[in-house]
Amino acid sequence: MREKLCGQTTIRRSLEQRPEAFSHRMLGLARLFLLQKSSYRLKIMKARLSIALTALMTLGITATPAANFDEQDIEQTQVVAIARPYGGNKFDLLVLEQIQGKQKCWNESGSNPVMIDPLLLNFDFTGICRRATDSNGYSIRLDGRDFGLDYILRIVERNGELYLVGTPRDARRPELVVGRTRGMQTGFMKIILEPGWRFSRRTFQGKSLGHFYFSGKEAEVLAATGRPPVSETTPPPTSGASFQDISGDIYKTEIEKAIALGVVAGFKEDNTFRPENPVTREQFVSMIIEGMGTVTKINLEDIPPGSGSFNDVEATRWSAKKIQWARANGIVAGKANGEFRPTDPITRAELMAILKQAATYLKTQQKQAPDLAQTKTPVNFSDTSGHWAASLITQMSGFCGVASPLNEQGSSFVPNDPARRNYAAAAIVRTLDCVKTAKK
Repeated sequence: MREKLCGQTTIRRSLEQRPEAFSHRMLGLARLFLLQKSSYRLKIMKARLSIALTALMTLGITATPAANFDEQDIEQTQVVAIARPYGGNKFDLLVLEQIQGKQKCWNESGSNPVMIDPLLLNFDFTGICRRATDSNGYSIRLDGRDFGLDYILRIVERNGELYLVGTPRDARRPELVVGRTRGMQTGFMKIILEPGWRFSRRTFQGKSLGHFYFSGKEAEVLAATGRPPVSETTPPPTSGASFQDISGDIYKTEIEKAIALGVVAGFKEDNTFRPENPVTREQFVSMIIEGMGTVTKINLEDIPPGSGSFNDVEATRWSAKKIQWARANGIVAGKANGEFRPTDPITRAELMAILKQAATYLKTQQKQAPDLAQTKTPVNFSDTSGHWAASLITQMSGFCGVASPLNEQGSSFVPNDPARRNYAAAAIVRTLDCVKTAKK
């Protein structure tokens, strides 16, 4: 039966089912192309051959490990990222490149946002403009590593403008803000790249491919927005035994368990855990939500309307979604002035307040009684009398020993001291274990 090469779908199916036959067909098409004298037939065959080669190249890229790809710089003024409207109030990503010396592919006008007039829609732009419209044509690359399989590029509306964000497939990684329109209008809008990002082109074995990278250096990209390194939020190996700086730590076993659960990670640049480092308020919210996710499903997009947000947590901040979810579900309350102060060190007392709310939430989700059963004799610490968190600290000491003396010694809890990474990890593990044990 004679098959018609009418599109990439047919070609892909042919290649998957009969690769050898496909190769013969390609060779036959090439021969016909060279022998055909009719100008009309020449045009038809050229179009078919172009479609076939494009499909073959796409399939080859997909099958090639990302580690084999390299990149090359391109002239930044010749490329533009565009928020393209479709279906009412929706937008998708369009990337255009102007081939130098050719007819103009787009015009720009205005500011905040810069509006784009896509001129290429009015003429045959073959050999004049390069275009990418989906993940086959663009992806994220950081520090020479292809993150196309780890992040999905999408456009979202926030605070009266559009953001181009890299949404992680693994919730333990931070969202990456690649660019934004800096305003909102009807029509095609230019996406201005955030500091640290640039356009580059994918190459394979020294050959340029029709794939654009939003490329950056991790330190520059994240320093510009106050985010932690991807390495800090990406789960490390399941064992923490390689961290030499926890070998003599009193919380070593619980740190290793927290690492295995994906609650916290180490620092890849020097392979340390830094157990004595203070934990910030946003870091601890991130840690406890990761821990809660090992007990029940956490959907950061499931936030009731009207939940509000803290006035010092921008929507683009790496921790914003987790903080908003925690607020909406009663895990955190913030300060009296409406601030959360995400970068402030979290105190040991505040740690207990959040852990109590997290434990109550988890028990409710597991259809358990919300009260925190006292599995140990509560401790009356020598330095918590009159403190705002005195009663809850005592309660959490009886709840599987979540609250314990500083460095597990003496009778002082030191409620106003910053919580350290080692104790924060241990307290989360104890809380999760207590909830899981009660479930059984």
